[in-house]
Amino acid sequence: MQLRRLSDGLKAAYRGSNVVRRVQRFDGWTDRAFAEDSGAAGYDHTETVKEYYDLCSEFMIFGWGESLHFAPLSPRENLEDAKIRHQQLMIAKLELQEGMTVVDIGCGVGGPMRRVAREAGVRVTGVNSSEFQLEKAKSFDLEAGTGGIVDYIACSFMDMNAIEDAAFDRGYAIESTCHAPDKVGAFAEIYRVLKPGALFWGQEMCMTGRFDPDDSRHRAVKRELMRGIALKEIATTDEVDRALETAGFKVIEGMDLAVGENGPITPWYRPMETRRGTVGNALRRTPLGRKAFLAASMLAEKAGVFPKGSTEVVRLLDRTADAYIASGRTGIFTPLYCFLARKPL
Repeated sequence: MQLRRLSDGLKAAYRGSNVVRRVQRFDGWTDRAFAEDSGAAGYDHTETVKEYYDLCSEFMIFGWGESLHFAPLSPRENLEDAKIRHQQLMIAKLELQEGMTVVDIGCGVGGPMRRVAREAGVRVTGVNSSEFQLEKAKSFDLEAGTGGIVDYIACSFMDMNAIEDAAFDRGYAIESTCHAPDKVGAFAEIYRVLKPGALFWGQEMCMTGRFDPDDSRHRAVKRELMRGIALKEIATTDEVDRALETAGFKVIEGMDLAVGENGPITPWYRPMETRRGTVGNALRRTPLGRKAFLAASMLAEKAGVFPKGSTEVVRLLDRTADAYIASGRTGIFTPLYCFLARKPL
């Protein structure tokens, strides 16, 4: 059933396009971005991020679920339960009250916003530049029965001119503003659409204090993360805080939730590394499972079950998973820097 759904989803996502060429072009985005920084014109990072999600979303949903984000893991806890617990932490931090309006910045396929809307009794509007992801989100809404309490706007969070000033009581961004080509610009636009006094919760991908820019291995891992996740730069936690403050926010708290306050926790990258120490985490996320799925996707592509070029997307995601694991083992990167900020009255 899952494979049939994946096959149908891939055919809808790629719509007969030359996927091999698209992956090759995506792979070269860093060269184009560097050329722009050197004076060449024409590179648009928003389009790179959109292409990343248009190419990869179906496989990401298959491997990771409808909530496409990391979460702090506790011993003997599965990834799905950890994500629910993490979303509930966000709901509590935002102090949501029934009837509030909330904006989800970079909503993906809507996993978190469906939980926020149902559990907090609020109306959530998701912003996303990927129209494919939005269509996928709407199909999940029909299945979940949340179609009447969530809305979507197709636009980049760098320019939300379809939304008026001070439109929302609360806002959150889960692993989305890390893609911003200009972090201050992204936070300033979010600041604009929030009401005075509104709380804003975010989860950022960041380099940690262990990153050594003089270490060639560290630099190589960082480059592979940037290339594979479509990150034009990876900020430090301090840089995120400064960008929030420059945009006008007051930072209330910021914490790397990959580091436990009360001793060791299960590493955030464990589901991609091994099934040991986890509960029910899918074999297909592990290195062995990913290699087996790569072989299976080659056969599915030859048989016409998957569109031509699908295997190249699987290779891209496999390389990125290896980069995640390498960055986690060395401690130079975290996808779990979580902050709470407020727009002043």
